[in-house]
Amino acid sequence: MSTKTKSMTRRGLLGAMGLAVVAVPLPRFLAWAKPSVKPVGRGWATGGTAAMTGARSYPNPFTSQPGAACKLTCAQIVGPCHGNTQVRQDISEGHPGLPVRLAFRILDERCQPVEGASVDIWHAGPEGTYSGDDQHALCNADDEKARAAHWFRGVQRTNAEGRVDFNTCFPGWYPTRTVHIHFTIQVAGVESVTSQLYFEDSLNDDILRTQALYNTRGARDTRNTDDKVAAPDQQSDFVLQTQKMPDGALLAWKTFIVRSSTSLPLCEANSEHIQALLKSGVNPSDPSTFPPGMIPSKK
Repeated sequence: MSTKTKSMTRRGLLGAMGLAVVAVPLPRFLAWAKPSVKPVGRGWATGGTAAMTGARSYPNPFTSQPGAACKLTCAQIVGPCHGNTQVRQDISEGHPGLPVRLAFRILDERCQPVEGASVDIWHAGPEGTYSGDDQHALCNADDEKARAAHWFRGVQRTNAEGRVDFNTCFPGWYPTRTVHIHFTIQVAGVESVTSQLYFEDSLNDDILRTQALYNTRGARDTRNTDDKVAAPDQQSDFVLQTQKMPDGALLAWKTFIVRSSTSLPLCEANSEHIQALLKSGVNPSDPSTFPPGMIPSKK
């Protein structure tokens, strides 16, 4: 273990993990967060997935062919907030927020659609909190409303074109992490890849500064360029393509390339910070490995 890794402070570990400060009391955090610039965005829908009035006419974002070379989607950490989920397209459970249609296409390394692949996604709500009563304190602390729900978690299987769609709301941020979505894909019941997705910072700025539920929380402390989970030179591979729909919802899409066999080597996109944590014995996906004092105590 290097001297640099050994001397990593608690604050450095928190920042590198981008996970353990989910439970920091919001008022205390916002006490030093300065207001952002004046709102400029207009035309976004509100009220959750019920506001997706034009969903039937959303365009197919996968009209172009993937080409002859399909590069495998690389892995990032699963994080500590993966939990029980349900098979469903609408994962919002009626939660308010800016409505989003997530469209994913799963191909193999030969650029062929993978039918029947299981796609499991989860992300924080607009308030920056994960749902579920099976979650560690890092994910929703003592938020009884969040623990009683399972919003923004869902799993589906791909159709013959290798596609799945989810209806959800734009994720919120929490300290030390940029806005992100987790996913894991299984093929024939075997995990093929687990990783994370991001939005363009300009889109994050627009929504977080101007939209109800998002613009009352103060300025976020982490942009894509500051996030410490994905390797900086690979993060762009995980940025979603997006388009605002006429009804004010957001259409976001991504093509994933997965292994047809787990005998094929899996590439990784973890940052040097995450790699250092793993080498030091701290697993950012397993709070039981965190050093003493990093886990918030229940009230």
